[in-house]
Amino acid sequence: MTKLRALVLALFGIAASLTAQAQTQTWPQRSVRFIVPLGPGSGADIGARMLSDRLAARWGKPVVVENRPGADGLVAIQAFVTANDDHTLLFSPSGSFTVHPFQYEKLPYAPGDLNPIARVSNTIMAVGVPATAEIATVADFVARARAEPGKLNMAAVPGIGEMTFDYFVKTAGLKVAKVPYRDIVQAATDVGEGRIQIMMASYAILQPQAQAGRIRILVVNGRQRAPILPEIPTAAEAGFPALELEGLVGLFGPRGIAQELREQIAADVIAAADPAIAARLSGTAQVLNPGGPAEFAADIERQRAQNAVIAQAIGLKPKQ
Repeated sequence: MTKLRALVLALFGIAASLTAQAQTQTWPQRSVRFIVPLGPGSGADIGARMLSDRLAARWGKPVVVENRPGADGLVAIQAFVTANDDHTLLFSPSGSFTVHPFQYEKLPYAPGDLNPIARVSNTIMAVGVPATAEIATVADFVARARAEPGKLNMAAVPGIGEMTFDYFVKTAGLKVAKVPYRDIVQAATDVGEGRIQIMMASYAILQPQAQAGRIRILVVNGRQRAPILPEIPTAAEAGFPALELEGLVGLFGPRGIAQELREQIAADVIAAADPAIAARLSGTAQVLNPGGPAEFAADIERQRAQNAVIAQAIGLKPKQ
């Protein structure tokens, strides 16, 4: 019976493998949909649309980008999970959802519902202060905040950036007032006008004020220097690794998507990621950084682990 059972299991395994291979060889059979949790014109939206054009030509099927902003990414994720279709993919920054378990006690999805397929780009994150402030480095800000506890303020926009900056404030032993914002662009304007003393955000948000000479960029938050800001150190280089944050953006498939199909889509994404896309993304403060399922999954797990450390350190309590 044991040998018979082993044979049956082996045959099931072979059948499943052949089915997965057949699905991969015939995919896509119809139009493909990319759901984006941000609005039109955002960095992720621009990347999704450029990539969709090249993939549509490669696949011989339309690739439609659908924007579903709102509720900290939950609107888009719910639409993606509900579709439960290997022709509906999520094109998203991982920061849109790796913070969810620390923000909400109950979620309408499980982590396994989002399967990493391909890393596409890294959003450049940065820390900025008013250009008129006598603050040239993060160390300068720390020294001033310690000398004037509670007198400096920071722009606070809910999400992974706020969590990371809170962690920096906590580990540096600072007292900095938080000013909540819904409009992140207005927050950057207020930093440029000196009403807010410091802000952490995507460089795309800070860039107009920085280029106008109203904001000074202190550090970038990724593990490597940004090609468009080669003179700006990383947070780790500046001596403040608590500020490190990778702005990962990529494609995700639904629960149960075949590994062979994930690999195939990733290979097509990597092949489609040409210099024209790199140049366009650079203009939106992103770095083209294509990678396969294993690489992307490892990056996301690293971010999840980092978020867990941060949430515990700052005593973050999820909302009920």
